[in-house]
Amino acid sequence: MRGDSSTTIKSYGYIIFAACFTIQAVGIGSYVAYGVFFNALMSEFQWSRATISGASSLAFFMMGFTGMLIGRLNDLYGPRLLMSVTSLFFGAGLILTSQVNSVLQLYLFYGVLLGIGLSSIDVIALTTIARWFALRRGAMTGLVKVGTGAGQFTIPLIASFLIGVVGWRQTCLIIGLAASFLLFCVAQLLKRDPHDYQPISRRDSSSSQQISKSENSSLSFEKTRKTYQFWNLCLVNFLVIFCLISIIIHIVPHARDIGLSAGQAAGALSTIGGVSMIGRFVSGLAIDKVGSKKIMGACLLLLIISLLWLQVAQSLWMLFLFACIYGLAHGGLFTAISPIVAEIFGIKAHGTILGIVVCFGTTGGAVGPIFTGQLFDMTGSYAAAFWTFILISTCSLGILSSLKPIK
Repeated sequence: MRGDSSTTIKSYGYIIFAACFTIQAVGIGSYVAYGVFFNALMSEFQWSRATISGASSLAFFMMGFTGMLIGRLNDLYGPRLLMSVTSLFFGAGLILTSQVNSVLQLYLFYGVLLGIGLSSIDVIALTTIARWFALRRGAMTGLVKVGTGAGQFTIPLIASFLIGVVGWRQTCLIIGLAASFLLFCVAQLLKRDPHDYQPISRRDSSSSQQISKSENSSLSFEKTRKTYQFWNLCLVNFLVIFCLISIIIHIVPHARDIGLSAGQAAGALSTIGGVSMIGRFVSGLAIDKVGSKKIMGACLLLLIISLLWLQVAQSLWMLFLFACIYGLAHGGLFTAISPIVAEIFGIKAHGTILGIVVCFGTTGGAVGPIFTGQLFDMTGSYAAAFWTFILISTCSLGILSSLKPIK
């Protein structure tokens, strides 16, 4: 009986993995594809880059702000209902965005509604994986985050193709309907943890024993919020995501500015997504061996190198080389957040803690693209913004280096 129970749980664990992989691919891929709509929106409405960036920033902020609540509710009630509800907000946001005719509508539909839909994409998927795979948390998180890269690689290309065929409005409608349907379907497969799937005694499974051990050694949120490690990690995530999302949102218009075609610009964005899959997979494996802090530090170094190269990248091959180096850093940094929370604080309040850390990150991701767009509008170039990202990344590396284990 014990072997049958363990085998059944392990088999369902792969269904959990597939569901979380799909959530990451569809959710983040659809959000990142917003960069492909930039030129169509500028052409039709003559809005500034800062204005268009603001809608994406608001969505990213709402993702983190609502994600704090989602993380807390997920710890209490589990992921299926929450994912089902937010999938409807996600679809509604994109479907209604296809009908916008004013800045207010863009901010309400894409910024608020889509942002609420995004709130469960990271928190639910990563917390569920952290609970189901206590023995291989880093590797499985990395594999799930490969889904993000897969979405970043495929959906912008699909969006770019569809915009050329049916226009940006119909493209937004198609992606919204498809994304909402897929997210709602996979939500029905989610279970909070192995105990929620099949009640078992602590002696019945090595994974169950590991989960119980992790919960017993975990910090409560009340204790966690009193540690400097928690606030340092929040600050690091704010600074890192400030840079990462700014680049993702503005790399397509930057590529157009240096003379690349719309297809080549979308290809650079998709290359980031494709290479980031390698970064997510490799960093996930490495986290289980050397720890999350060292992997985050290595990825920050790669980010700094890629940004220095971006300052001189003025041709197609140079931009694609940037996309490859940056993609590795991007994938690793996003992968390490959930494991480092579990590594430092345990899994008892993982959803709540991760929700707050993610909220700091999404706040940075909300501010960054607006700052970048405004700086471009003031200077006529992205150079000053890219140098700012280098400075911020260097500061992030310094703060991360000072992060010590909790005694």
